[in-house]
Amino acid sequence: MRRTMPPMFRALSHRNYRRWAAADLISVTGSWMQVIGVNWVVLERTGSVTSVGFSVLLSTLPAVLLGPWAGALADRFPVRRIVLVCQALHAVLAGMLAFAVWSELPMTPIYALTFAAGLVTVFDGPAFGRLSSQIVPRDGLANAVALGSVISSVGRILGMSTAGVLVALVGAPVLFVLNGVSFVAVIVAVLTIRSAEFHPLATSAPSRAGVREGLRYVTGSGRLLLLVTLGFVLSCLGRNYQVTMAAMSTDAAMYGLLSSVFAIGTVLGGLFAAARRTLSVRLLLVAATLASLLQAVGGLLPSPVAFAVVLVPIAAAAVLIDTTMSTRLQLDSEDGMRGRMLAISGSAGAAAGAVGAPLLGWLCERIGADTTLVLAGTVTLLATLSAASLFGASPQRRTAFAHRVLHRRRGVAHPAGHPHQPAPVTRPRRRARVRARSKAEAHGR
Repeated sequence: MRRTMPPMFRALSHRNYRRWAAADLISVTGSWMQVIGVNWVVLERTGSVTSVGFSVLLSTLPAVLLGPWAGALADRFPVRRIVLVCQALHAVLAGMLAFAVWSELPMTPIYALTFAAGLVTVFDGPAFGRLSSQIVPRDGLANAVALGSVISSVGRILGMSTAGVLVALVGAPVLFVLNGVSFVAVIVAVLTIRSAEFHPLATSAPSRAGVREGLRYVTGSGRLLLLVTLGFVLSCLGRNYQVTMAAMSTDAAMYGLLSSVFAIGTVLGGLFAAARRTLSVRLLLVAATLASLLQAVGGLLPSPVAFAVVLVPIAAAAVLIDTTMSTRLQLDSEDGMRGRMLAISGSAGAAAGAVGAPLLGWLCERIGADTTLVLAGTVTLLATLSAASLFGASPQRRTAFAHRVLHRRRGVAHPAGHPHQPAPVTRPRRRARVRARSKAEAHGR
């Protein structure tokens, strides 16, 4: 029997989602504990912030390189099996990391395990997202994604705060052990999902299961390409808040305050998204405009405390952007393409972080954190307004613009009837061209 829930938490009325959400909260908390633990171990052993950045790069590099292939795998094969295998591998790698740190092995094995964990995450992410979208019906996906953002924010707060206490009391290896145990919760949730309440998605046909087909699908739809491109720009210049918050902080206490304020804003943004019936592109554009304006205003404020005040709505808008982006990419694409859509978006976000973080850091050192905020906010605002004008155009105009940008000469065929995809463009067959040419020559005579 389905429970009655307030509209904000309507996805929790489904038994499968309740189990999934509880397991996700445990897993996210453990994952953030490991992130803090790895960063602490690297910093403590090397004394170099650059080494910490190198460790982060190793964990995100696989997403940039292999994301589309992971998405194709999720669209082709049963996602339950992929998730179970990935969760088991995560647990094993966490245990190996605990042993490596406990045994005081050199940094090379720790870096290798960090890269391996990032590699597993690449294949886990699209399958995880595709599976979670099958736990609720289609009309409940937006609320499920929004509540997932709240869970991620709460798990981040719990994981970071718990890790800060435990690393001082018992050491970093315990964090890795606890993270390994947290993956058991997801395994149990996947194994106990009721098949009768499952909402399966169609898998991709073998002829359309490749990476190239996924990329063609994105570039053939002006709407999807615009979403991914706008997401890249926003992530590159408007979403690397860890860099700008550190640059705006006067000391460690202020950085901690800004981080806490940002976390509160993410929870509020997730709850706001969960309270809405639909998450539209218009809402995404409004949130992106608000975040860009506030980011530019934040650079003009006189003190870090004043910046902390505007950081709350900035963080809320950031979560609203992420939630709406994920929802629209899934709902505006075919069922057999969802894994690749999530993977391509994830790869774009990882690439944006890899490019944007050092770029913003360099700008902060060159022109100051306040000027960097104004500059980045202005650029993202212009990008958002440009995207808004294109979203307001007809689908044919959006697709034509995408083809001009990509120097494409042929259209990409998509199933007819989808409101956000271009109509198939086919070349006339050779015989038809010959007949047409013959008629033209006859008229010429």
